[in-house]
Amino acid sequence: MKINVEVDCTPEEARRAMGLPDLTPVHDRYIKMMTDAIEKQGNPEAAFEAMMKSWAPMGEAGMSLWRGMFDSMGKKG
Repeated sequence: MKINVEVDCTPEEARRAMGLPDLTPVHDRYIKMMTDAIEKQGNPEAAFEAMMKSWAPMGEAGMSLWRGMFDSMGKKG
């Protein structure tokens, strides 16, 4: 026997139905902090690169891998 149930709801309605907390204020504050940090940096490109380095696995080696992938994608086309 196979039973299919289709639920039509918004993400907000699904979050409430599952009893999950509303993290909108936390998200908004995080975005504000990131925006402020980038604005204080003065150079958005340098701030973005520093952020990506902190997130990249294997540090600089991981960044070199990503940089190479993006460079090769930019050359195609």
